[in-house]
Amino acid sequence: MQHAVGSPLPPPPQPGHGPATGWSPAAHHPSGPPPGAAPGSPPPPVPGAPGASHAPAPHVPGGPHAPGPVPHAPGTPQAPHAPGPTSHAPGPAPHAPGHAPHPAATGHAQTGPAAHHAPAPPARDTTGHIQLPPGGPVAMPSPPPGTARADTGSTTLAVLLIGPAGAGKTSVAKFWAEHRRVPTSHISLDDVREWVRSGFADPQSGWNDHSEAQYRLARRTCGFAARNFLANGISCILDDAVFPDRPVVGLGGWKRHVGPGLLPVVLLPGLEVVLERNAQRSGNRRLTDEEVARIHGRMAGWYGSGLPIIDNSQLDVPATARLLDDVLARAIASPPQW
Repeated sequence: MQHAVGSPLPPPPQPGHGPATGWSPAAHHPSGPPPGAAPGSPPPPVPGAPGASHAPAPHVPGGPHAPGPVPHAPGTPQAPHAPGPTSHAPGPAPHAPGHAPHPAATGHAQTGPAAHHAPAPPARDTTGHIQLPPGGPVAMPSPPPGTARADTGSTTLAVLLIGPAGAGKTSVAKFWAEHRRVPTSHISLDDVREWVRSGFADPQSGWNDHSEAQYRLARRTCGFAARNFLANGISCILDDAVFPDRPVVGLGGWKRHVGPGLLPVVLLPGLEVVLERNAQRSGNRRLTDEEVARIHGRMAGWYGSGLPIIDNSQLDVPATARLLDDVLARAIASPPQW
């Protein structure tokens, strides 16, 4: 690479690195040649500067970067030759008097406009590109203008499917979530409760302070997950056996953790259907017939509550999911009071 005669050479690159960054010829030589120096000769090194040699090294003619000899006029004393490259390890380039030293020579960071700034940290409400839940609760979706029917297949919704054990809540919720035109998630409270492996409060062992604490924790976790999905444009459907006569496991907790925009729908088939479906279960999901009958009787309290109720005794899963869409469209147009 050729340089203009009279311009100082850039500092040589360090082993394993590219050329020195931030190097400028104007910052490394004075505005004019020192007295007695020949025109075009580089400035002498500053005494004591790192990398400077006390004894001049022999000049190599025709070096790759050395400018050719400058002829001098007759009668004019020739300026002494500037010291050539040294055999020592290259150090930082010397700086001229009256000019700020190169940052690499002082060890101080550059603070001017050209200084490199670290990227700004992400905002508090984001993790990477994932939007975290907003501070407020989920609001009710807006009904369509006029008399148009709400298109539940393309609307971001939060649905709570309620029903006794054996009502088909999980099967219907999964099918409904898988066949929508917009991204939709399914959150089962029973699944979240079973995240606790050691010390799990089995519902078959009865309801006590321990099982109630784990239920509350699972419900709060489901509520946070639902708000997180909704904040990113993903609908969600939750399922839980919510009792109408027990506030601790009632709708109030879901309303607190998700928001008033949550749309509750009750699945309530006949007792014979519930008993038959429960008999097909295994593990801690299967309850005794007496327990199933007791839960089913208490779920009858949802009649007269104002919540939409689907009797899916004679319906398969796809038909129940289609009926759920119809119920949700009416709920969007006229939200239930709960």
